[in-house]
Amino acid sequence: MAGTGNGPLAGVRVVELAGIGPGPFAAMLLADLGADVVRVDRPGGAGLAIDPAYDLTNRNKRSVLIDLKGDGGPEQVLDLVEHADILIEGYRPGVAERLGVGPEPCLERNPRLVYGRMTGWGQEGPLAQRAGHDIAYIAVTGTLSMIGKPDEPPVVPANLVGDYAGGSLYLVVGVLAALHHVRAEGGSGQVVDAAITDGAAHLTTMIHGMMAAGGWQDRRGANLLDGGCPFYGTYETADGGYMAVGALEQQFYDEFIELLGIRDTAPARKDFARWGELRAAVARRFKERSRAEWTAVFEDSDACVAPVLSLREAPAHPHLAARGTFTEYGGITQPAPAPRFSATPGAVHRPPAQPGADTDEVARDWGVPSIRTDETRGTG
Repeated sequence: MAGTGNGPLAGVRVVELAGIGPGPFAAMLLADLGADVVRVDRPGGAGLAIDPAYDLTNRNKRSVLIDLKGDGGPEQVLDLVEHADILIEGYRPGVAERLGVGPEPCLERNPRLVYGRMTGWGQEGPLAQRAGHDIAYIAVTGTLSMIGKPDEPPVVPANLVGDYAGGSLYLVVGVLAALHHVRAEGGSGQVVDAAITDGAAHLTTMIHGMMAAGGWQDRRGANLLDGGCPFYGTYETADGGYMAVGALEQQFYDEFIELLGIRDTAPARKDFARWGELRAAVARRFKERSRAEWTAVFEDSDACVAPVLSLREAPAHPHLAARGTFTEYGGITQPAPAPRFSATPGAVHRPPAQPGADTDEVARDWGVPSIRTDETRGTG
């Protein structure tokens, strides 16, 4: 089929009801892994406020144009659902039901369907009907409180921790687990309720365990992994760049202070009372050379030190370039599909789907004539 890739999910059919943020990213991940993802766009669009040709979260997908509020729109979606394995939607709770494409009619049409729901607050609870964005979801789960310096406001980690880590990735795990239940266990379809608050909270499981054991303080910038430790953090270089240091284990730390040139003067790493003094010594030393010079010093070592690269710089890093971590497709440099598979590798094989551009192709491949465009409907 024209829309199916060669990855491990080849043959899996996904209907994505167009939205923004974590839903499209989750569908992109499925498409990167070979699933045939059909995005149901609506007239007027629902994507990012950029040229659709650059909306990379719609790569490897195909798009059909259906007006869910128009006559026959819900029925056209149900016709697609009849041939699908997974559906993904990211509306507020109750909206899909009001549009006529909620779990009940979809599972009635296709009892083996996995119906994936992506929201911030979840399908029920006091805030379920409230609007929200990534920053609010990670705020109430305690996740945001951990990020940043102790004497400054919490640092916003773009929308990576909530939308994509706590949202998209949990939705993908959920729908694939449910699909396994259908295919390998002979089970029925079901609804997967993926809430960003649930996922973001789940990401802090290890931290909660450390806190219960007395190994983590419930305040920012005071712990081993949150910038409180002088040998796990970032330091400015002479040219205004930054180096990232993660020399946690003793043997790595020993190599770090040796190469940094402070082995004979640095306070003992376990002398917590002198951590401020150790941090100042490390900071002074890094300010003596440029980022490129320090990169050369540490690149062949186990000191766990790396340059902090910008988004534009990252693709040229020797390791990432050697692995093909980034790829170029359609004139756009972009992250390559991940993870990797030895027998069924994923790939970027289609540019971002243009709204409605693949309607007739999907109608043919999926055997759903009801969605054909006016130009081709009735032409045989």
